[in-house]
Amino acid sequence: MSTKRKASDWHTLKRVVQLSFPFKRLLFLSVILGILVAVITPLRPYFIQLTVDETIIRQEGKGLEMMGLILLILLIVEFVVKYLFGLYSTTLGQTIMLDLRTRLFAHVQSMRLQYFDKTQVGIITTRTINDIEAINNIFSEGLITIVADVLTLIFVVGFMLYINFKLALVCLITFPIIIIATYIFKEKVRVSFNEVRDKVAQLNSFVQEHISGMRIVQISNAQQHEFNKFDKLNQEHYRANNKSVLYYSIFFPVVEVVLALAISLLVWYGAHQVMSDFATIGVFTSFILYLNLAFRPLRMLADKFNTLQMGIIAAERVFKLLDTNEKIENIGKHAPTNIQGNIAFENVWFAYNKEDYVLKNITFQVDAGETLAIVGATGSGKSSLINILNRFYEINSGAILLDGINTKQYELSALRSYIGTVLQDVFLFSGTVLDNITLRNPAISYDQVVQASKLVGAHDFIMELPDAYQYKVMERGATLSVGQRQLISFIRALVYQPQILILDEATSSVDTESEHLIQHAIETLVKGRTSIVIAHRLSTIQHADKIIVLEHGEIKEIGAPSDLLKIENGYYRKLYDVSIQQEKLRT
Repeated sequence: MSTKRKASDWHTLKRVVQLSFPFKRLLFLSVILGILVAVITPLRPYFIQLTVDETIIRQEGKGLEMMGLILLILLIVEFVVKYLFGLYSTTLGQTIMLDLRTRLFAHVQSMRLQYFDKTQVGIITTRTINDIEAINNIFSEGLITIVADVLTLIFVVGFMLYINFKLALVCLITFPIIIIATYIFKEKVRVSFNEVRDKVAQLNSFVQEHISGMRIVQISNAQQHEFNKFDKLNQEHYRANNKSVLYYSIFFPVVEVVLALAISLLVWYGAHQVMSDFATIGVFTSFILYLNLAFRPLRMLADKFNTLQMGIIAAERVFKLLDTNEKIENIGKHAPTNIQGNIAFENVWFAYNKEDYVLKNITFQVDAGETLAIVGATGSGKSSLINILNRFYEINSGAILLDGINTKQYELSALRSYIGTVLQDVFLFSGTVLDNITLRNPAISYDQVVQASKLVGAHDFIMELPDAYQYKVMERGATLSVGQRQLISFIRALVYQPQILILDEATSSVDTESEHLIQHAIETLVKGRTSIVIAHRLSTIQHADKIIVLEHGEIKEIGAPSDLLKIENGYYRKLYDVSIQQEKLRT
């Protein structure tokens, strides 16, 4: 392992240990109990030695009863201490995991959308679930237990050297073999575990993505092709796991063989010492127990070191995600209870990737209560306008003003609370219809939801569902039609009472019957609000106060619908004529 890698591991381990500092009581108890385990463990063989030599050999019945009672008490104490050690160290790990997972999820929620555009969901899922579980193992199975095992080993060897120095040295001749074997095993398993974790992340990403997109896979009849890709990933994961299994299958028999060798040396040399009166039967008996106690932590240390190493690698990934500075800057303090709803874009330039601008020198104004419609071909930059108004993405230059104040001066959550957005692709969570409308916000009552549903014309269809507002919606709303999902998203926007409303092609994917319902819902929603409507069907925006025509990120035309239609060979006039032809074909 390189010096740089070691330094990085020590730095990460230091940060992991610091995670336990808020839980000092659990940490203190775990460490103290670990030390007690190390101190108590060698006592039982020592008292067995005394029992053999002082009572059994001398045939002292009363002493035997007393020693038996002492051994029983010692056994009970050892059991209680080990139980409490396991309990507190595991609780410490679980508590840290709970705290860290909460912090990580809160951090992920606060990140800008641009991060999710370039990061696979499965990778974030692995960091939040699998990797944090590995950090938990550092405390429950790794670091503290390693300290306890090392201390136990030191105390056991110390007792052996104290009781019979020469016999102890003979028995410990095999220790270098087991130490070398442990080191080789640790390094091999570390590499294989790292590979396994990488393959798990890839599998998580693949499965999550393909389950979400299963409809497309089946429509494209690509099941076999996608299965072959999954099978390849699964085989790679299987091979990586098999490597670690191979190392375990070699290492543990090696430990048993070395232990058997140590006991053989004990029998050979110990027997000579007993016959020469340099050692007693009790010492001989206790050394057999001491060897088992010494080899037990040695047998497990390699595994625990790998648990520690895997935890460090996982922690490094989690800390990397926590340290990722992909948050929208939120230094604004302006957060009025209500706003008028005047919107102005002033020479706005925006690019998702460096200089590849999708919006170029955008300037326009929407007065409070007006409805602005934005039209243009796919990729013209319509949806990007929504993203930057909500500050999901930061603009490269220019300014966006809300009531004459730069949106960067608004507190971010306040800014977004003023704006209600209805997207073309409605996302519904697993849960009830009511939960999907309120998003479990306790401030929104059932009566408010019903009232909003009636206003947008969705109450009747909801009441026809089994269990009405308590109807369980499957993931992504798969059991509802596109129009029904869209209506639920309208209610969701309305119950939050936004002063600004954004509709992103809300009628583009619905049938004619649903379109009439949704058109009614739109008219209800925009009433009295500043509204920005991204339109796919131009027939739905004839009542807009103003229309912007975008092409390749630039404003080509802006004005009232009637004025734009009068422009011969104008951009809007061409789009309108094409739209009319498409409407005729539909009917």
